[in-house]
Amino acid sequence: MTPAFFFLLFLSMAAASLGALNDTGNPIKESKDVSKIIARANVNTNPSLIHGDIMPTRSRNAVPCTAAGCTWPKTGANVFVPVSFSPAYSPADRDIINKTLMTFHKSTCIRFVQKAASHSDYLYFFSGNGCWSYLGRQGGNQSVSLRKNGCLYQSTVQHEVLHALGFHHEQVRSDRDQYIQILPQNIEPGQEPNFEKVKTNNLRTPYDFNSVMHYDKYAFSKNGQPTIVAKSNPNLNFGTARQMSANDIARVNRLYGCCE
Repeated sequence: MTPAFFFLLFLSMAAASLGALNDTGNPIKESKDVSKIIARANVNTNPSLIHGDIMPTRSRNAVPCTAAGCTWPKTGANVFVPVSFSPAYSPADRDIINKTLMTFHKSTCIRFVQKAASHSDYLYFFSGNGCWSYLGRQGGNQSVSLRKNGCLYQSTVQHEVLHALGFHHEQVRSDRDQYIQILPQNIEPGQEPNFEKVKTNNLRTPYDFNSVMHYDKYAFSKNGQPTIVAKSNPNLNFGTARQMSANDIARVNRLYGCCE
């Protein structure tokens, strides 16, 4: 069966029930920003997570991920990413994830399709011990943890899916020192590695304080003081995104060769 068939099947599956959605058919949005949701869900969970919500790469150096062949393959004009869901999710839970996946269809060439027997690489969404993902395509059954009653919000799903597509956090990108200052004296002991700079492919896009991949200025703070400040304005509040920014979308389109 063709990817187009699975795409249509996936769309019908997404529309099957509309629980946990607002009146416009979109996922319910949390009152807190994405970084606070993830930090709250991941407190005292998996100690092996890096940068707060990334599972260590299975078989390759994740830095830089996209240079190591971790992107999803393109077929024609689109990139088809098979997905599967844990039976622990209710229909309403699956609707939240499905509707959020559809936001990628609206603005990029990424097409999430229902996993079939012929698909060897796919994303498996399950209710794990917090919100986390691997970085880029790993091969085989690739878990994305979105805990029920903690991670099922549009911003969080977009954030973890962007990790799975190959994108790191904004505050660790290679040129971050031009835009932000890290304040190590305020970081929780043991959390310092979460602020290590990464050799990223920034895809000719500017540093984006509004990215859904940017953590807030108090991330991993031990004393309520900022751990990240903007050099242009130390009082700037950031990391409050609840959906992908225009730059987030542009990066997906450029990395995967979509027509912008």
